[in-house]
Amino acid sequence: MPSRNQKVPRLALALSGGAARGIAHIGVLRALIENKIPIDCIAGTSAGSLVGGAIASGMPLEEIESIGRSLRWRDIGRMTMSRLGVQTNERLEQYLRQRFPIIRFEDLPIPLAVVATDLQSGKAVVMRDKGDVPFAIRASCAIPGWYVPVVDGDGRQLVDGGLVAMVPAQVARAFDVDIVVGVDVNAEGAKFLAATSVIGIMLQSMMMVQRTATLHQLQQADWVIKPRVGHIRWDEMTRAEELIAAGYEAGLENIEGIRNLIRETSESTPRWYQFRRRKSMQRQRS
Repeated sequence: MPSRNQKVPRLALALSGGAARGIAHIGVLRALIENKIPIDCIAGTSAGSLVGGAIASGMPLEEIESIGRSLRWRDIGRMTMSRLGVQTNERLEQYLRQRFPIIRFEDLPIPLAVVATDLQSGKAVVMRDKGDVPFAIRASCAIPGWYVPVVDGDGRQLVDGGLVAMVPAQVARAFDVDIVVGVDVNAEGAKFLAATSVIGIMLQSMMMVQRTATLHQLQQADWVIKPRVGHIRWDEMTRAEELIAAGYEAGLENIEGIRNLIRETSESTPRWYQFRRRKSMQRQRS
């Protein structure tokens, strides 16, 4: 434990998108919580926003695991006649609204940021301080071309946040924390033979295009957990048990490193650490 003169570091998680692979985030969370790693804030993209939103709302981990095991694509979307997408994912919003114990950002016990993409400008839209959590998660999970874009109160068409921030480490950093731990469920790429569905092809294409941008985003994190799930396709929700187990294993493997990082940070004086962080961020921007 930090002494009286030591700083208590604040830690944020940055949970990546990854469609079905995002279920692995649940296992990572279990490993962190069981080992008393503090989670002060969470930033999530797409599937990461769903899992992050569940824990931020105060939902018990056992219930989150149950949802992860039972969730299917039919719970997320339904066919639509729109020219803007094959399906609407309004079902996802209603699904979360019925299950989250708290659905307003301003009331969450753990601060949460959800990332979506403005389809017109191509810029990130970060929803965090106020507003409706299920709506934000739905927008962050709106796979372009498959789901109809979600229109917000400002008339913006919002789609999957993975287009601009697959691992939202910089968004997590904006919570003014000392440590950002990223979780990248796409780190291994594709180790399977081929996608076997239309949505699988769309998801794999999007993840591959985002690979280079993700490398830059990971530089914004102080530590990155990489569950070994490359053998599981992004559309394989039925493999939840494997995904949760892989996330848990990866989380346990990184506990000691995260503890050391927390210890090193707590031993730094606030002024010195802030100076080091500013210089690091300046190098990354240059």
